[in-house]
Amino acid sequence: MEVYCTRPRCPRPKNYFADLDDVTTLKTTQQKYCATCGMPLILDGRYMTIKLLGRGGFASAFLARDRRIPGMRYCVIKQFQPAGNVSPNQLKIAQQLFEREAEVLAQIGSEHEQIPDLYAFFPVTISSFNHINHEDQFFYLVQEYIDGHNLEEELSKKGTFSETEAVYVLQEILKILKFVHNKGIIHRDIKPSNIMRRQDGKLYLLDFGAVKQVTNAAASAINSSTGIYSMGFAPPEQVNGNRVFPCTDLYALAVTVLTLLTGQPATQLIDPLSNQWIWRSQVTLNPFLADILDKMLLPAVNQRFQSAEQVLVELYRRLIPQTVLPTNTQLPSQLKSAKLNFSTWELLTGAAFSGFEGTLIAIAILSLVISPIVTITTTIVILGILIFAQTQRWIRQKSLLFIAAITLAAIIFFPSLQAGLGIFQVVLLSTTASLIAIALTTLFRLIYKILSSIF
Repeated sequence: MEVYCTRPRCPRPKNYFADLDDVTTLKTTQQKYCATCGMPLILDGRYMTIKLLGRGGFASAFLARDRRIPGMRYCVIKQFQPAGNVSPNQLKIAQQLFEREAEVLAQIGSEHEQIPDLYAFFPVTISSFNHINHEDQFFYLVQEYIDGHNLEEELSKKGTFSETEAVYVLQEILKILKFVHNKGIIHRDIKPSNIMRRQDGKLYLLDFGAVKQVTNAAASAINSSTGIYSMGFAPPEQVNGNRVFPCTDLYALAVTVLTLLTGQPATQLIDPLSNQWIWRSQVTLNPFLADILDKMLLPAVNQRFQSAEQVLVELYRRLIPQTVLPTNTQLPSQLKSAKLNFSTWELLTGAAFSGFEGTLIAIAILSLVISPIVTITTTIVILGILIFAQTQRWIRQKSLLFIAAITLAAIIFFPSLQAGLGIFQVVLLSTTASLIAIALTTLFRLIYKILSSIF
């Protein structure tokens, strides 16, 4: 069995023990040590690290197996060691904060299924590899292993996300943030690499800042710090080292969604001179979604949405059709009876398209089949399909103009489809039908609002 040494900068961390290939021996063996640096390899007497998953400036993550659990389940071990020269007192403070944060992680992990469970936390003290008569102390968190890929890896592998995929990510992480913020916790590092998609498609929010909070505490004893954040994802208040809020996470989530939609690094989506986001030229979105993202990205704290709940309300009220929601999605309590709403502009645009397109279709079919009954029936069926597609948002507003233009062009270039009419008459009839449809829609909407206010 290959066991990976967790000591930072160990020159040869891979160790192989033939006797550990036997499960019985593995479960009963005494401590094993790295052949190169002497670091204990069985952490807390039970965890065997087998692979390095990733390493940053303040922490490393390892894939491990728990030899004390039937089936030797996989888990993730995060190792933290304060950077720089810190005093014993500073190290003690860091350890206390680390343990306190571990308790918080244990609580939220057990209460929310989309946050990895915390299994254990513990320190390890060992003789220094480079300094005689000196000891190194390491802190460890052991967490649930999520078998899947983070969204940064997914973006690199499959390319940009569709609008539907991005909206699903947005709503799922918002639901997690609603829970987290209600616990008084600010994540502070929302980004694609901290969102994991399990093999079955469920999304998990990772890295709740245990290392970051401890790191900040240890560093603050030495010099002032603006905190740890990911460049491009952090809003102004976080970059400037000021107080953070729930909307700090919402800002980072909006940047995350934009990077998934555009495939561009966050730093490429904002103009550094004007501090203005320039993402709209990179991707075409439903205008409601674009407006929601822009509000989440406003530089002033008091101008953004103030909670994940507010964003969810706006999403469910104006944007998300039922087809986007997974079957097990739980709506916020005040939204359980909410229906998909359309703005007046959307309704009138759809009515204009339906009147114009319906007339063109009727003229073309009448040219081919002559029979008025067949023409009317076929037109109603086709128009019904187009209207249904609009109600489900399968057809975007910009696409309506494109469809109408294609139909009109076909009738212009094929005179046999004009039913004996001139092109001027075809356009006049279609435009008239479009205006009538707008007028009728406006009238029905007015009547509906009057009746709704009465009853």
